[in-house]
Amino acid sequence: MTTRTRAPRTNEFFTPGRIIMLVVAVVTLIFIFGNTRQTKIRLLIPEVTMPLWLALLFTLLIGAACGFYAARRR
Repeated sequence: MTTRTRAPRTNEFFTPGRIIMLVVAVVTLIFIFGNTRQTKIRLLIPEVTMPLWLALLFTLLIGAACGFYAARRR
């Protein structure tokens, strides 16, 4: 009777899915910081003026928080 031992995985952290997500995150950050003009944003009643990159960054963070919450609920 022989027992099989599992070979150790050396690149367990860098899976193809994680590499793709890292590339998407870097491209997203390049896009965000490339848009530096001022923009007006209206949320229901108040209107604020802020740099477009900051508005895009807030949107990214809100989307990421919603994604993490949805993934944790599963």
